[in-house]
Amino acid sequence: MELLDKTINSYLDVWLGPRDPRVKGWLLLENYTPTFIFSVLYLLIVWLGPKYMRNKQPFSCRGILVVYNLGLTLLSFYMFYELVTGVWEGGYNFFCQDTHSGGEADMKIIRVLWWYYFSKLIEFMDTFFFILRKNNHQITVLHVYHHATMLNIWWFVMNWVPCGHSYFGATLNSFIHVLMYSYYGLSAVPAMRPYLWWKKYITQGQLTQFVLTIFQTSCGVVWPCAFPQGWLYFQISYMISLIILFTNFYIQTYNKKASSRRKEYQNGSMATVNGYTNSFSSLENNVKQRKQRKD
Repeated sequence: MELLDKTINSYLDVWLGPRDPRVKGWLLLENYTPTFIFSVLYLLIVWLGPKYMRNKQPFSCRGILVVYNLGLTLLSFYMFYELVTGVWEGGYNFFCQDTHSGGEADMKIIRVLWWYYFSKLIEFMDTFFFILRKNNHQITVLHVYHHATMLNIWWFVMNWVPCGHSYFGATLNSFIHVLMYSYYGLSAVPAMRPYLWWKKYITQGQLTQFVLTIFQTSCGVVWPCAFPQGWLYFQISYMISLIILFTNFYIQTYNKKASSRRKEYQNGSMATVNGYTNSFSSLENNVKQRKQRKD
């Protein structure tokens, strides 16, 4: 394992250049192998989990879901608050911020972004709960792609650009996750479900987040600073892929459902009309038959 780590590290250092020394020795950041192994195990569970659960009863998981979602809500709020205050204290430039001019605020951002990276590992549990509850329809290409890639992307971010311009997307995403995980935590309580109305707006917020991140990242391309340009281009490309997948999800989930409801309503109305017409015709025929018998 040690030889494998050294080999991978040497290749990465050649391709991407020297790492940021401020994260040297931090948990899970020293070598890429653990992050890669976690990702492979995640994909194996996504593949094998539904097969294992096929002939088993689904688990409720209600209590642990409330605790899990509450924990991620609090963690997301902590990260959002710390990122906003860190950016303010460091006087970060919205248009382009390098990784070494924020002073002590840079270290504050780095520490919070490590938690952001680590939260992507915790969020694998989202999928595992779907498997245990046999909600396999929620394990979509979008869901698996997003979860599997984020952990890996942020391992590289933490090793090469752990602060500076990297703060923006994580800040927005932490805010969206406060809304999202609070929604899922409350929805685990059946009595609360009738009062939860903002699921649709969470997806709209996610799409808005991706668009804003592209805009802010593009500012670093147009008005460059010492932040590496390659990372900016990669982030723009990744955000575009998420916009495509999330837009498709939004259309499939909300627009088509609304269209289906309208069709059901129209069909239901026609059935009522037809039922009335058929009943009237039947009654008319019965009257005619009676008259004929009298004659």
